[in-house]
Amino acid sequence: MVELSTLRVFLVAAEEKNFSQAARRLNMSQSAVSQNIQSMEQVYNVELFQRHGRSVILSEIGEALLPMARDVLRAARLMEDSVRDVKNEIGGELLIGCSTSAGKYLMPALLSMFQLEYPAVHPRVKVMGREGVYDRLYNQVIPFGVSSKHFDHRDLECMPLFEDRIFLIVPINHPWAAYGQALPDDLLDQKIIMREELSGTCETVMQGLKSYGITPDMLNVTMELGNPEAIEMAVERGVGMAFVSEMVAARGLAFGRIKKVELQGLDLHRTVHMARHVHYPFTRAQNLFWDFAKAQHDKLNTEIWDSLVNFSTIS
Repeated sequence: MVELSTLRVFLVAAEEKNFSQAARRLNMSQSAVSQNIQSMEQVYNVELFQRHGRSVILSEIGEALLPMARDVLRAARLMEDSVRDVKNEIGGELLIGCSTSAGKYLMPALLSMFQLEYPAVHPRVKVMGREGVYDRLYNQVIPFGVSSKHFDHRDLECMPLFEDRIFLIVPINHPWAAYGQALPDDLLDQKIIMREELSGTCETVMQGLKSYGITPDMLNVTMELGNPEAIEMAVERGVGMAFVSEMVAARGLAFGRIKKVELQGLDLHRTVHMARHVHYPFTRAQNLFWDFAKAQHDKLNTEIWDSLVNFSTIS
């Protein structure tokens, strides 16, 4: 018989596709992860993973066992949740997939507010691309996803979480910095640092520029980075200008390391959504969090944002 703890190791290793990363996530040694996988393989007399250097991929039998392992662990969590109900306690893990830079900044604030009411809940935010969020929601791997994309599927329920604005930022010694304004067409002669093409930020920017007849091939993209904080740092160092979330820009603006430039007539913003699969077997804590997030929508757009700006100013 395989222990629940071993199934948990198998599940995390399958998600991470790397035993070292699984060990860090589980707060275990890599050898302990390998031993758990080997013990499960010995019990069933199968090979669960195919090793390729540092990475691993599930074998055919591993792929078949993965959804069953998820079901067993979900049932265990629901049983634990039922016990807490009897004892009038709210706790357990709260896993959220997040694909937006704004979400990475605001989710800790929202989760900390939730923990004030339910301190036994243990949140975990996993950052991934928008397609990764969609796939994991659709396959019921994660209970919640945060994304700038509204997922249109009958089994996925989306609600608006907050409004995010996209700023154009430039180095402090850039000619536009003193005036703080420019025309969209002026971008064509400038060095620009962009997010990857499939990111929500890039999509929002290109949709806005399209109304001015500006297409991606017309821009002088000098660098493409997948990390918004790295983009902000590159702007600080004078590599070029960039479009970033207001929250990413907040700290650099507060310390005077970058400048914001308004592009005449261009107002870039996007709605960040939280989504869930309607058939996911939610625990009591997860249901409470969904209702809590829905009730906090207005605060996420005012009080929490103000507190983040103030924090950036004094940190």
